[in-house]
Amino acid sequence: MPDHHWDPDRLDDQAHLAAGDPGGMLPAVASSAAQIRVAHRAAVAAGLGALARYGRPRALVVVGMGGAGIAGDLLAAVCGQGAPLPIVTVRDYRLPGWVGAADLVVAVSSSGRSEETLAAAAEAVRRGCHLLAVAAADSPLHAVAAQAGAPFVPVHVDAPSRATMWGLTVPLLVLAGELGLVRAGEEVFEGTAKRLEDIAHRCRPSSESFINPGKMLALDLAETVPMIWGSSPLTAVVAHRLADQLHKNAKYPAIWGQIPEATHNQVVAFDGPLATRDLFAEDAGRSLRLFVLRDTEEHPQVARRREASVRVAEERDVRVTELVAEGEGPLERVAGLIAHADYASVYLALGYGIDPGPVPPVTELKARITQ
Repeated sequence: MPDHHWDPDRLDDQAHLAAGDPGGMLPAVASSAAQIRVAHRAAVAAGLGALARYGRPRALVVVGMGGAGIAGDLLAAVCGQGAPLPIVTVRDYRLPGWVGAADLVVAVSSSGRSEETLAAAAEAVRRGCHLLAVAAADSPLHAVAAQAGAPFVPVHVDAPSRATMWGLTVPLLVLAGELGLVRAGEEVFEGTAKRLEDIAHRCRPSSESFINPGKMLALDLAETVPMIWGSSPLTAVVAHRLADQLHKNAKYPAIWGQIPEATHNQVVAFDGPLATRDLFAEDAGRSLRLFVLRDTEEHPQVARRREASVRVAEERDVRVTELVAEGEGPLERVAGLIAHADYASVYLALGYGIDPGPVPPVTELKARITQ
């Protein structure tokens, strides 16, 4: 087993950053703006307005795993709690029993081969649901859509699925725009792409740690047990995304939650053994740290709980990092935070001397299932 010790100097070692990332996860994160533009063109070309001609569905059900599941969560968060229909993400082989012909099922898979998504998409067809598929061209999921006569949006795949999230998410937002659930004109996507280009410039590998937001967040995450809270449905999706990216890119554990729910249970960990910092212990740095992802649109009581939680943590010597969403609208706000989170997860991996690309346990698990 290799000794993956934390070395912050690696973050500014250009040779190490290049050699330690042979799969190109950093360039993949930097491609987010291009992903948005390409996916928007593909979704428009797919003519998703045809689905709106059937009228607004009873519910919008997104089926997907990993980054595809996050795409469904992002759709619901960007549409907001005022959406006139339920937007549900299903991460399973089977659809809920209530899903039927009055509902629209969106099957999302970067590879088009996720067995859970394929099974749920086939079940949607059998139940008579309207279907949209978002996946790699000429994949099994593409075939399911073609056989059902359902619309299909191709996803360009040249990186692991977790690095192609925007290619999966943008078609869902274009669909939501066609259904009148959210403002999704070209200017919304272009504004978001420009913000992501700016973040990519500030988080580029050659930018030194003391001015690089991605590296600074990685430095805060290193040698801690991160507890990540979102202060709104929008930033809670980012909390989930950051935890997932830490798992896959840095092979690093993390806990995520949303205020107010997290203040009813996770907050108790501030009095637990991981919240204790013994400066003379060998693992002194590996203690709980709270990361609060703040939104500009918070329920007043959520804001009060957030402020009180930070005070409670600091009074117990639990370190706190707060990040605030910025941008003109919900998509721009959430995209900016996700970009910082994605960069931080890759830099954390490289700081530990870990290749962020491969996910051997996932590959091994899939192989054992198919045996």
